Amino acid sequence: MRAGDLRLATVAALLPAVGLLVAFGLWWLVARLELIHPAALPPPGSVLSAFLERPDRLLEHTAVTTRAILIGFALSAAAGVLIGLALAASRTVERMFTPLLVAVNAVPKITLGPLLVVALGWGQKPILTMVFLLCFFPIVLSTATGLTTTPAELAELVRSYNASRWQSFRKIRFPAALPQIFVGLKVAMPLAAIGAVIGEFQAGEGGLGYVIQQYAGVGDTATAWAAIILIALVSILFYGALVLVERFSLPWLRETTSSR
Repeated sequence: MRAGDLRLATVAALLPAVGLLVAFGLWWLVARLELIHPAALPPPGSVLSAFLERPDRLLEHTAVTTRAILIGFALSAAAGVLIGLALAASRTVERMFTPLLVAVNAVPKITLGPLLVVALGWGQKPILTMVFLLCFFPIVLSTATGLTTTPAELAELVRSYNASRWQSFRKIRFPAALPQIFVGLKVAMPLAAIGAVIGEFQAGEGGLGYVIQQYAGVGDTATAWAAIILIALVSILFYGALVLVERFSLPWLRETTSSR
């Protein structure tokens, strides 16, 4: 690796850590000055102590939430891309179902929680359904947008070679749509964590959402905040992993687009 590339990689790795340190510094300052009541926002030291008192329990629940995030995100990604393909393939299908998709997305998902429990019972089914409902719309939208906005010069090139519809899709339209699809996936990834926590509030028998509800209910807000921090860290790790997958999958993207 060249010295310049190494320096850029080091800076890219350090800047997020510096941002987190700044955020925790501001948190400590707010708690120190008691700008927010300690019962609502305990200082970082109290949250760390709460984590160190029961790390095994918190990490066990983190694993439960992580599994729900991964499974729900994978299901929504698969379904979202397929629905986006259907919308892009047929204008009739797009006009028929786009209003319905918008309506489903507009419904506040937390209001569906009790209904999902009634319909699906306690456990993973309503939680995964909640993750799916929050994630799939941005993936559908980004997939359909990417497939219907193929650059004009590429579309003209395909026509000049008299390529079949499948060849056009496989060689041109889908690769050109991948940057947009990854935008939708990156938007959906944090929503998967939100959906998992909402589902665990309503129907969970474990997970970080369950921990937050249980400990906040008895006034142990430090442990509740420890669970919140763990959710945030899981989301950051998954988002970073998705960014890396995008970079390795689309190495040509950074060379063909402008940078700041």
